[in-house]
Amino acid sequence: METKIKNASVKVMLSYDYSHFEASMSLENDNGLTMQEIDEARKNCQRLADKAVGQYKTAKQSAANRSDGQFKMRLFEDECKRIKAKDEQDRTIKEIAMLKQYENERWQDQFDYDYDYDDDDNYKY
Repeated sequence: METKIKNASVKVMLSYDYSHFEASMSLENDNGLTMQEIDEARKNCQRLADKAVGQYKTAKQSAANRSDGQFKMRLFEDECKRIKAKDEQDRTIKEIAMLKQYENERWQDQFDYDYDYDDDDNYKY
């Protein structure tokens, strides 16, 4: 007689950069679970934990960018003012592009580093 597995649980724990990420799930089926179904649940838990690490990395980078965003914004604005003071024929292509971006009413958006663990489509479950 073969033993029928009716419920199982899987758990994945990761440590990264002094942070801990954990995902767990339970499976239940009165008709029984296959090892393949349990293994697929394990993989899904691993994907969730990997996604958490990826989002953590993005959030950490965003926080670092935010901390010096104001400084970079002032540098950009000062550079654009310096470029404006030059004669048009003396401006490089890069400088012309910077001025075009600066004249855009939303130029400050490039220094906006808001991130709230947003989901993206790079992860499959």
